[in-house]
Amino acid sequence: MHDIKTGVIVGAGMVAKTHMLACAASSTKIRLKGFVDSGSGRAVALAREASERTGQTVSVYASVDDAAKDRDIDFAIIATPPNIRADIIKPLVEAGKHILLEKPVARNAAEARLIVDMCRQAGVTLGVIFQHRMRDASRKAMDLVASGLLGKLGICEISVPWWRPQSYYDEPGRGTLARDGGGVLISQAIHTIDLALSMTGPVSFVQAMAATTRFHIMETEDYVSAGLRFKSGAVGSLVASTASFPGSAEKIELHFEQGSLRLASGLLHVSWRDGREETFGGAASGTGGGADPMAFTPDWHQAVFEDFVDAISSGREPLVTGEAALLSHQLIDAIVQSAEHRKDVELSYA
Repeated sequence: MHDIKTGVIVGAGMVAKTHMLACAASSTKIRLKGFVDSGSGRAVALAREASERTGQTVSVYASVDDAAKDRDIDFAIIATPPNIRADIIKPLVEAGKHILLEKPVARNAAEARLIVDMCRQAGVTLGVIFQHRMRDASRKAMDLVASGLLGKLGICEISVPWWRPQSYYDEPGRGTLARDGGGVLISQAIHTIDLALSMTGPVSFVQAMAATTRFHIMETEDYVSAGLRFKSGAVGSLVASTASFPGSAEKIELHFEQGSLRLASGLLHVSWRDGREETFGGAASGTGGGADPMAFTPDWHQAVFEDFVDAISSGREPLVTGEAALLSHQLIDAIVQSAEHRKDVELSYA
């Protein structure tokens, strides 16, 4: 059995309580020692609740530097807006702290690459929180694709028909290039993009259109439609929105030589060419696609956190590495470029 690892949560925004609950539920593997808060005051209440749930004192650090100096801390969960990631991560990795990042890694692929390189050069483990990979149905789908039983992929269809009210974008900085790096692609659809790419492999060619609909006042896109060609030779499409009232579950459909699979609402349905029909995943679950972006279980985050601390203890890579996350960032950049310049974009990978 591995030793318990001690962590700190940097940031006290919308997702911080989910992180706190996930850490508290992982008490046999994780000790949450504290939060770092820039002065919002929200961390005080979170630390108090975490202390009550765990029976241990959970503190509030005044700065990242204070957390970096704490020799008890093994890793940091970074839950800040992407525009300040590099400055936050630098003192932590210099102190040898492993890093678990809320998506996205950064505002764009170039910034994300700098963070991946920073962690690698410091010799610390970098993981990225793409909790949709932890759903039972997702794991079954990834295993089934990896088995080769379905044959070669022909078509991939990705749909993210979510909804956010205007009040969501009224928060200062939300949906802006300066803070978030973009709109629906980088902030919402990236989860589904990551899950899809984990089964399809990288995209080689993009044709896209992006828009801000009449339903939102915001700087960046709330609707995207893109045609995709994959390195494998398969073709596909991506439609992503936060303007699709009232919002519904994201969906991935993959069509192979021997059958097709459909992932939606935490359920996997497989239709085999020989007539068999199979369903996996139990009851349907919420994914935050409606007006409440936090309408999902913390269980998937818990699974990500436990995988990460196991990776630290055993010296293996976590489920989603920084390098793996770059694939989603590169595709998002290509879609944005294609839409902005109204041209086809070919992707290249070093």
